[in-house]
Amino acid sequence: MKYMDINMVGICRSFGTNKVLGGVNLHIRPGEVHALMGENGAGKSTLMNILTGIHKADAGTILVDGKEVTFQNNKDAEEHGIAFIHQELNIWPNLSVLENLFPTNQPRTRLGLIDFKEMRRRAEAKCKEIGIELPLDAIAGECSVGQQQMTEITRNLMLDAKTVIMDEPTAALTERETDSLFAVMKTLKNNGVSVIYISHRMEEVFNNCDTITVMRDGQTISTRPTEETGMDQIVNDMVGRVMSEYYPVRTNVPGDEVFRVENFTQPGVFRDVSFSVRKGEILGVAGLMGAGRTEIMRAIFGVDPHESGKLYLEGKEIIIKKPLDAINHGFGFITENRKSEGLILDFSIGKNIALPSEERLAKGHVINAKAERDFSEELSHRLGVKAQSIDLAASTLSGGNQQKVVIAKWVGMHPKLLILDEPTRGIDIGAKKDIYDLMNELTAKGVSIIMVSSELPEVIGMSDRIMVIHEGRVAGIVDHKDATQTRIMTLATGGE
Repeated sequence: MKYMDINMVGICRSFGTNKVLGGVNLHIRPGEVHALMGENGAGKSTLMNILTGIHKADAGTILVDGKEVTFQNNKDAEEHGIAFIHQELNIWPNLSVLENLFPTNQPRTRLGLIDFKEMRRRAEAKCKEIGIELPLDAIAGECSVGQQQMTEITRNLMLDAKTVIMDEPTAALTERETDSLFAVMKTLKNNGVSVIYISHRMEEVFNNCDTITVMRDGQTISTRPTEETGMDQIVNDMVGRVMSEYYPVRTNVPGDEVFRVENFTQPGVFRDVSFSVRKGEILGVAGLMGAGRTEIMRAIFGVDPHESGKLYLEGKEIIIKKPLDAINHGFGFITENRKSEGLILDFSIGKNIALPSEERLAKGHVINAKAERDFSEELSHRLGVKAQSIDLAASTLSGGNQQKVVIAKWVGMHPKLLILDEPTRGIDIGAKKDIYDLMNELTAKGVSIIMVSSELPEVIGMSDRIMVIHEGRVAGIVDHKDATQTRIMTLATGGE
């Protein structure tokens, strides 16, 4: 394989009057895992879209192995050996994994028929080369996200990709799938393939990347070898200010019990789950992917069923069979998947914020348009949603701002209990800090919060107590002062 050296110099791009990139430089060396970091809106995706021919640069130069190139489109970039693995995977769900590996370039027999035997031979050889196993005969749409992602990576490597761009690749992966991805990245690196790794997850970047380039406001701020920098420096480069504390100090003292769960059970999913939440408390929920954390929260909110168990609010038993029951009891639920379950993307920002509170904003059966707008404007401003107007569609926002809109709509309902499932997944450092500050503000006003998170530093940094789930059961509840990553992981993996 011929290795690839990419050098992007002085790249500029504007959309109308909006200057998105202003002279960005990025150098990717052969066999390098190069992290590209920055807050949402920093210009990372636009830069990668220019590299892969989706957009054209207004100014600047792209050099591949020292020669200036301009890719006409994404296919042109792929043919030159640059593959872009997007967050939204490009998989044909009704075809088998094997068929997905050969979308247009199927080998043929002498009679002109598709040679499935040769397809399988090539696929198995490539999987062996990069050290993975794929269920070649399985329907791709029925495979896990990790298997689909590995399918797309393998497909591009079979097209002789020399540089692979991965955009937030671990956002929806289990821990085992994440480990497999990093193992594949290491193999690619050893084989001379370059990886451009876009992620907000500091720990992953520092453990797996050779070099870190930080962008801010369409500019290249820094490029440093990973071993010569630290997390504080990267955060400072990303947000333009020192963030001495990732997690704000918890000064609120939780009050009396507000919500209690007793022996909550759904066979095959979770069993005998019991816990309580106090007024103004943040109860963190930790555990491995697939342990049942999200399923428990969905059942509490009435999204999914449960077979037995009791719920108590302020000492009185309550019955929740559907989400409307939970909402009527003062519960809010920020789901793990904000795009498909938390927002109506075609609706305006203002309409999304006002939806759960429409009954309060209506006069009789008619919605008071002015009251609705004032309500949404106030909450949008309070949560720092960055948008030119609340009349814009929610789909136009960055991930961090979409998350703020989801939170705003439940905050406006004045909840007693707020369930947050992966509240900061896929959003940048600055937006995370805004959400942490809001959580502190809410608990100071007496709101109780249950926060499910896969990021142990976040769970430890923000929680008063931490409930650890292992295989659908409560493995233990740890007080903040006693919480360490080792202790939580021991409980999460079934240890004592």
